[in-house]
Amino acid sequence: MNMHGIAVRQKALDLIRSGSRNADVARQLNVPLGTVSYWLHMDRAKRGEKVRTRPSLLCPRCNDRPLDRAAYSYLLGLYLGDGHISHYAKHKVPSLMITCDDAWPGLQDAVESAMKAVFPHNATCRVRREGCHNIKVYFKHLTCLFPQHGPGRKHERPIILESWQQTIVDEHPWEFIRGLIHSDGCRNINWTTRIVGGERKRYEYPRYWFTNVSDDIRRLYTNTLDKLGIEWKNCTRHGRPYNVSVARRASVALMDEHVGPKF
Repeated sequence: MNMHGIAVRQKALDLIRSGSRNADVARQLNVPLGTVSYWLHMDRAKRGEKVRTRPSLLCPRCNDRPLDRAAYSYLLGLYLGDGHISHYAKHKVPSLMITCDDAWPGLQDAVESAMKAVFPHNATCRVRREGCHNIKVYFKHLTCLFPQHGPGRKHERPIILESWQQTIVDEHPWEFIRGLIHSDGCRNINWTTRIVGGERKRYEYPRYWFTNVSDDIRRLYTNTLDKLGIEWKNCTRHGRPYNVSVARRASVALMDEHVGPKF
């Protein structure tokens, strides 16, 4: 690591005050551009000058940056299903990653659009994996926006919304439900048979499934369904109560209106 003395720092500040650009000063003194910018930032703060923070660094929770609340509600549902936050040593900031199956290209577009709405000043990217893409965004304050992050798997720790998150979900419940369905749910066609006029006939009907191992996440889903007037029931399969079904005609019609199948 190169150590730059006080004389070099002062020379850099003098050049900037005289009108030189940060990049030109960095080249002239053989100092990294980031170091020059940091020196300038600290000098302005020391002088009591108003320091402008880049929009990409501002947090809706810490700095009162405007937040697209509808997009956040959708992204929160996605995160609770197929998302996680990672912070690798080689990266300076953590990343939020939502994994999307390649069978649903429209869903990948929807996820990226939501990320861009919630993080309008941060670039998103798609990382190809076998049969899927990871939609990612890097942001220093991800854990401020998703305080449910923690060590281990989600079903191994409590998942409880903070009051400000619950307020957003209450304001935009359908977006939250859509995010959960788009991550850990689906709309499919179920069938059954009945005896009519002495003959067994097959009947088909649409149904929404939501499957998640976490009791807390399933409870967030069903509590929101209750507030929306959606009828649901638990379906135990192989002794595991991880499935929630919405099959009543009126409830399915509402889900079709506000959620719809993946695409």
